[in-house]
Amino acid sequence: MDIRVNDELLMKKPHPCGENRFLVLRVGMDFKIRCLKCGREVMVPRKKAERHIRKVFREHEKADVQ
Repeated sequence: MDIRVNDELLMKKPHPCGENRFLVLRVGMDFKIRCLKCGREVMVPRKKAERHIRKVFREHEKADVQ
């Protein structure tokens, strides 16, 4: 799966604060993602994160959505 820094991820399961959209801060064996509601940053193993991604919004797509 092609995930890049600054992509926005729509996840299947929400963060405990209720938001299910995250910003990708770092990519590698782990993803570092930030919740777009509360700002909490989480490190998630790549394999686990890729299973839970519903949709990926690229930088140029975000401008169209808002």
